[in-house]
Amino acid sequence: MAKHYRVGRLEQEIQREVDDILLKRIRDPRTKGVTITGVDVTGDLQNATIYYSILEDDQHSQKITQQGLDKATGLIRGELGSRLSIYKTPTIQFKRDKSIQYGDNIDRLINKLKREDR
Repeated sequence: MAKHYRVGRLEQEIQREVDDILLKRIRDPRTKGVTITGVDVTGDLQNATIYYSILEDDQHSQKITQQGLDKATGLIRGELGSRLSIYKTPTIQFKRDKSIQYGDNIDRLINKLKREDR
């Protein structure tokens, strides 16, 4: 099913605003270095899943970052409510985007195959 224009526009606005909020309003050191990679909003505009990535690859850093984002969810949602011109601010949740690590793994495997061919 195709996404409605309004949903796509809201996803872009949320991504831009959350990125700005993380840079300027959130002072929690656990959320430093977070990049917002995408947003999925449900068709009824009630829930939003915000995907993020971080540079650190270890499990401990990922867990600490997730805790920091979970702690800041209320503040981020409140800021979104004041910045967006919609009737009800969607409930947000953060999920780590694994596509970057997946792509990096594929890249390493290709490079390994190239080295073995020589």
